[in-house]
Amino acid sequence: MDIYFYTTSACHLCDKAEALLWPLIDSRVHLHKIDIASSDVLIERYGLRIPLLVREGRELAWPFEQDQLAAFLSE
Repeated sequence: MDIYFYTTSACHLCDKAEALLWPLIDSRVHLHKIDIASSDVLIERYGLRIPLLVREGRELAWPFEQDQLAAFLSE
């Protein structure tokens, strides 16, 4: 499964989200970490919503807890 993680450097909330995410990642997950700073379009679209995870068109935006993240990954 592909998971897209929209983030940027120096984002302490993104660091927290990533720390919650890594223990839940296994071999079936392909994590695509996307730094929104690389694109004005991404900054406009996601700048106020990061950290954000996208899977099969579904989104999980911050704030979230590890149990919410686990449910999102298992859906």
